[in-house]
Amino acid sequence: MNEEISRLMDGELDDAAAVDRVLAGMKQDGAKATWMCYHLIGDALRGEDAGSRPLSRRIVAALAAEPTVLAPARRVERPATWAWAAAATIAAVGVVGWTAVSLTDAPESALSLAREAASMRSDTLRPQVIPADYLIAHREISPSTPIQGLGPLQRAAVFDAKAR
Repeated sequence: MNEEISRLMDGELDDAAAVDRVLAGMKQDGAKATWMCYHLIGDALRGEDAGSRPLSRRIVAALAAEPTVLAPARRVERPATWAWAAAATIAAVGVVGWTAVSLTDAPESALSLAREAASMRSDTLRPQVIPADYLIAHREISPSTPIQGLGPLQRAAVFDAKAR
């Protein structure tokens, strides 16, 4: 039926009996709605003004009267949000600080180091002896050679004539 309504509107029904049949079918439910819908589609395709209807004019006027919103309303933030953020920051700093303090050793006091040094005897200390073949093998890469200006195997000696 919809196809025959479309042909009737376009003027493509040649037979008078077909026209009578479509007009008789317009009494069915939904046929009038189809007729109105097809006319509305045709008006829109032809570019005819749809504002000539009273409902359309009222809708256009109501849209024109509405204010233009350029930005949404500013949302007021609750102070509890900032309080929770500050509390979380303080807790994180506390955890990191506590971990850092617990992982480091307590520094020894100068007094305890002095007592330890005073309790050592010189005969318990061993002199550091480096084998000469080791010094000869590594003299090119010795960091002290160019700085001191002495050969790597030379040692400074103090000679006291009075002690002789």
